[in-house]
Order: sequence, then structure tokens, then C-alpha cells
Amino acid sequence: MTLTSTQSPLAILGGTPTVPDTAVKHWPPIDDTDRKMVLDSLNGGKHAFGPNSQAFQEEMAAWNGNKYGIFTNSGTAALHMGLVGCGVGAGDHVLVTGYSWSSSATCIIHHNAIPIFVDIDFDTINMDIDKIEAAITSKTKAIVAVHLHGLALNMDKLMAIANKYNLKVIEDACQSHGALYKGRKVGTMGHCAALSFNQNKSLCAGESGMFLTDDEEICAGAASLWSFGETRTPLESRDYHAYALGWMYRGNDLTAAFGRSQLRKLDGYLEAERSNAAVLRAELQDITGLILPTEPEGHSHTYYNFSIRIDMQAIGWTGDPVRMRDAIVKAVQAEGSWCCVWQRFILPSMTVFQAKNAYGKGSPWAEHDALDIDYNPANFPVAQRHSDTHFAVIMPLRAPNGPDVAKLTGQGIRKVFENISKIDPDQILDSK
Repeated sequence: MTLTSTQSPLAILGGTPTVPDTAVKHWPPIDDTDRKMVLDSLNGGKHAFGPNSQAFQEEMAAWNGNKYGIFTNSGTAALHMGLVGCGVGAGDHVLVTGYSWSSSATCIIHHNAIPIFVDIDFDTINMDIDKIEAAITSKTKAIVAVHLHGLALNMDKLMAIANKYNLKVIEDACQSHGALYKGRKVGTMGHCAALSFNQNKSLCAGESGMFLTDDEEICAGAASLWSFGETRTPLESRDYHAYALGWMYRGNDLTAAFGRSQLRKLDGYLEAERSNAAVLRAELQDITGLILPTEPEGHSHTYYNFSIRIDMQAIGWTGDPVRMRDAIVKAVQAEGSWCCVWQRFILPSMTVFQAKNAYGKGSPWAEHDALDIDYNPANFPVAQRHSDTHFAVIMPLRAPNGPDVAKLTGQGIRKVFENISKIDPDQILDSK
């Protein structure tokens, strides 16, 4: 007799895991094309900003539909470059979502500007656009528009507000390569954009990123920050004179060679993510207690992160949601279903913002009369609810994994939720 998932003991309680150890394959897939391009770069003798670096920024801009691309050493650098290219300076206010990776907000204080947080919309996990206007101040200069987890913001509504208040929009598309809004790729609708190519991204080059824009003036400002504050890039005849505050944000040729090779496969990777996500969704669709990702009309989700929320009321839990979520995650992981808690903290609760002391002596808040800005986490209840109840499925949806792995992953999650009454957070989290 075959045991049903309800009858079969949970793996964390001594049962057999649902997903075999070897089922989920590593990301990204590496083949002979990758090896050849990287070795050719290694043997080529130009290991700083070289010919692959130049080619990568041109190819990435063309793939995304932008006029200009600048190859950087990280998505964080590209975000900082966007702020500078858009004219954000010391003391300016910049709106940003209350829930994202820390770089979405710390890039603002990199240039001594002041982050102003906006709560999220629970369904999309993106910034709640209906709350933007209430957050705008007389000092607001720009919006960091984060397309989180592979889902684009509603850019029509966002750009209407930005245009009304004469604000620049820096698209943080670091997690959303290829995500569409009304048929347009993210990174083509604001004034400029940032992409990331680190280990976990849908295009992995190990580390690095890309700054994108269609505006020549914005591009020039970003390029100056990118290369020591100089006005001439490494592709031109440099005078090595610093005309403004600058960093060294350039990417190297070896990394660019890897990125170029992976870019040739990116469309296929994105197709696999969407296809595998559809299989996972079908497996989880009718499970009590799960809130699955949404894809609003006019949007095309890439499912960089298949973010699941737990409906604590539906599963009958009235205690600490974080402890129950963490216990469930451990149980799912024990089944072999790869999952994680992606970001445990909402951004306003992070110490750098609570202390308002990024550079010492209260900088940049103290010198810009911004110490009274309220970062009380209680002002961002939707972001907090999401942060406390979510878990993420990422790697099982990535190539070379196929629908079989997505289905197995879903079966492991289903097994845990069909045995949810057996999940005791104290037993699971506090046991040695």
C-alpha cells in the first residue's frame, strides 16, 4: 500500500524525505561555451576593463532595449550610479520600498541623500504606489522603483506620479531581468536602471551588474561616478583627473566573458523559470494556508523568487508568526524541498536607519535636518506582515531543473501543510 502524504510521517519527525538529495541541480549550468569564453579572456591579456567588458555592456543594453549600458562590479554600484546620474545630491530625499534587499536603500545614503520608505502592496510585494504621494516632501528628488522577485511595478501609475512631481525614477531591476509590463522590459520605462549578475540572479556572472539608460546626460553622470570621478571613460583617452567624487565601480574582463556567455542563454533560462513556476503553482494551488504569488494583468512575472506567504489564521495559528514560519521552513527543507527565508527584516528596521548614523556623528541625517524622519517599523505593517510570513522557492525553478523537480518540490511543501497540525515550533526550533 502507498502512503498518502497525510499518512506518511514528516521527514523532520523521522519520515522519508519527499525530494531525493540529488534532485535539485546547481545553478547556473556551465557548458563548454562558458569555459571557452572565460579561457579566451584569461589568455587574452586584458583582465581589467577589456574587450569583453565593452561587448557585454553593448549586448546587454541591446537585449534589454536601452541605448546605453555601463558594465559595473555590482548591482549596488549601478543603483548608486543611477542616483548620481539623475542629479540626486546631499540632503535630497529619495523614496524607496519598505521591503527589499538592503542595497535598494543603502545606495541612497551612499551619496548622502535621505531614504524615505513607502509601505508595500501585499499582493505584489512591491511598493504600494497609492501611498507614494503621501510620502513626497519638498526635498524629494527621485524614486528607487524596485521590481521585486521578478514582478514589475505598475509603471504607468508610477511614472504619472513621478512626472506630476518632477521626480526621477531609478528602476531597481536587479532581480527582474526580462520582466515585462505591458510588453515592455523593466529598465526601459524609468530614467535609468540597475541590473545585478551575482550568483543567485537569473543571469549569473558570479558578481557584477549593469547600469542602463536611454539618456546621454544621465549616462555621462553615472560614468563619472563609475570611474574615479573622471569625465573620460577607459574607452577614451583619459587624463586621469578627478572632476567630481568618484568610485571604482568598473567590471573586469573575465567576469564580462562569463556574463556574455550566459546572456546568450538568458531567454531560455527565463522560459524555464516561468514554466517550472507554473508546475509548482499547480501543485500548490488548493492547499489551505498558502498565499501564492500574483501576476496582475499586463505583467509578465519571471519568478526569480517564487515567494509564498503563510496564512496563519487559515492554519489556526495564533502565536508568533515568525516562529511558526521558521518551523514550517525547517520541515519543508527536511523534505528536500529547497526553500529559504529570503529577507527577514523590513528595511526601516535595519540598524543603519534606526540609528541614523551611517558615517558617524549622525550623518547624513544630522547635517540635513532629517533626524526627525520617522523610521518606526510600525508605520510599515504590510511589509512587516510579508516579512514575518513568507518563504521562497528559488533554485528548484532554475535551469537545468525541469518540471519534475518543480513538482517534487511542491509535493514536499504539500506534505508539510497536510500535516500542519503536527508542526510544533517549540519542538522543531528548540530541539538540539
